[in-house]
Amino acid sequence: MTSRPVTPLLDTVDTPEDLRKLKPEDLRQLADELRSEMISAVGSTGGHLGSGLGVVELTVAIHYVFDTPTDKLVWDVGHQAYPHKILTGRRDRIRTLRQGGGLSGFTKRSESEYDPFGAAHSSTSISAALGFAVANKLKGQPGKGIAVIGDGAMSAGMAYEAMNNAEAAGNRLVVILNDNDMSIAPPVGGLSAYLARMVSSSEYLGLRSLAKRLSAKLSRRLNHGLEKAEEFTRGMVTGGTLFEELGFYYVGPIDGHNLDHLIPVLENVRDSEQGPILVHVVTKKGKGYAPAENSADKYHGVQKFDVITGEQKKSAGGPPAYQNVFGDTLAKLAETDDRICAITAAMPSGTGVDRFAKAHPERSFDVGIAEQHAVTFAAGLAAQGMRPFCAIYSTFLQRAFDQVVHDVAIQNLPVRFAIDRAGLVGADGATHAGSFDVTYLTTLPNMVVMAAADEAELVHMTYTAAEYDAGPIAFRYPRGNGTGVALPETPQLLEIGKGRVVREGTKVALLSLGTRLAEALKAADALEAKGLSTTVADLRFAKPLDTALIDRLMRTHEVVVTVEEAAIGGLGAHVLTHASDEGLLDAGLKIRTMRLPDVFQDHDDPAKQYDEAGLNAPHIIDTVLKALRHNSAGVEEARA
Repeated sequence: MTSRPVTPLLDTVDTPEDLRKLKPEDLRQLADELRSEMISAVGSTGGHLGSGLGVVELTVAIHYVFDTPTDKLVWDVGHQAYPHKILTGRRDRIRTLRQGGGLSGFTKRSESEYDPFGAAHSSTSISAALGFAVANKLKGQPGKGIAVIGDGAMSAGMAYEAMNNAEAAGNRLVVILNDNDMSIAPPVGGLSAYLARMVSSSEYLGLRSLAKRLSAKLSRRLNHGLEKAEEFTRGMVTGGTLFEELGFYYVGPIDGHNLDHLIPVLENVRDSEQGPILVHVVTKKGKGYAPAENSADKYHGVQKFDVITGEQKKSAGGPPAYQNVFGDTLAKLAETDDRICAITAAMPSGTGVDRFAKAHPERSFDVGIAEQHAVTFAAGLAAQGMRPFCAIYSTFLQRAFDQVVHDVAIQNLPVRFAIDRAGLVGADGATHAGSFDVTYLTTLPNMVVMAAADEAELVHMTYTAAEYDAGPIAFRYPRGNGTGVALPETPQLLEIGKGRVVREGTKVALLSLGTRLAEALKAADALEAKGLSTTVADLRFAKPLDTALIDRLMRTHEVVVTVEEAAIGGLGAHVLTHASDEGLLDAGLKIRTMRLPDVFQDHDDPAKQYDEAGLNAPHIIDTVLKALRHNSAGVEEARA
């Protein structure tokens, strides 16, 4: 007897409205098909895998129970939302993830009405969902705010700030705590599932409400005692005392992969008059895909991979990654300087701090997703005579700007900021681009700001930062591999505020900051071929400027062009201000600034992003030719 083929259910579901037409007993099959579809898609595109695999059943259950998009579903960070995208009308584009013109790797308001709030920085979901819930309440409109937040994101203070103010939303706010790493919960089994269903049921909540009304008629002391007894009893069997203290009704923990447990609990929560409510679900990152489950990082972020074997397609060998150069250099420096320590905010491997930690575990600190704390913690270390390196992505350092100003710069404390992912970052797009650090750091008194042109320069800048005790100092470097230059055996101590001339000319001067130096040198070759003698300077410092070098080049060249992979207000603005202050513009000097455009650039291949930004060699050539009023055909002629 042959079994009948199973009809694919995923083919019948384009939106959550289609999903809600299915029978509960069909949801297991749908979840399995959804997981397979996600694995196949990410295998062909690369991206975040493990986190999305862990929330497949939860995604199905939420969209099945709640009335999305009327109920606003906010995914914290959003990198786990690939299954959500498949179920919300984007399955036909899921294989364009993180590619130019394709779907974002995070939630994005412009993509779908099912993405009510864009997210890619952690711990914002509860605040946003609270905003949706309160707005609907004030406007008398239907709709809850639902936040799905991971246990890692709960390490950030912003999550608790939001929870502390959640009472205003009443039963319109539901927070789903996805516990997949920190083991907040005890083992999850049938008893805890039963208890979760019980304490979220209308019968229990009705009795609880009645008991509250009756106890209100008793003496204050007896009433308080009954409340404490109920809280203690529920806390013993279900946990959640912390969340209860913050004003949430706690339900859980429940198995986040068991739809028979999830559905009834979420239905109870949906229909409850109690609120706000926190539902604690326990999931497994990488669930349902053996290579991910068996990986140390649960395949958090992956390259394209073979779906059968799980083997990732390795990129060709080449120069070391910038973060590894930093981590190895710092670890070596710390061998002879026991004051050096390293701090990261939940990004040890991404920043290279993991390499430092292997050599010096007692001086390495991963503070979790808490950039504000990281900076002030570093300030405290510096005030006590240590040499702390605060290694944070440029985009995440934005979250601690007040601490950089108030706790570091004003007090002139020698905190070292190792700023990773400076400039454009490719597939992660606008939310992770390191566009603004030069601008916001160079405005601060006492701050020194450097930018490495290549991996050898990064070695020198790491050493220079370690030896600099006069105040705060920052150095930035990009995502990805270096240029292939030889790393120095012995690092060089750079003179603060002094650049270097890489190539000497007489007519055109290109002032580069950071890794656009390679493109500036290409442009200089092409300009020389056109008979335009070109100087190329690597300024190294955005603050303090090498004013002596800048003055010399401005007085001896007809055209000066600044080039930086940072937003307006950075190097170019400071060079222009200096030229104006010194009266150099009065002599007819042609000065042009090249920087990132005043837009949030979407995800794409990094080379294409810089082409779109107008910061590659042909654009530098075109800028020079236009400044000289040459009758050029612009970028196309330069490329030819």
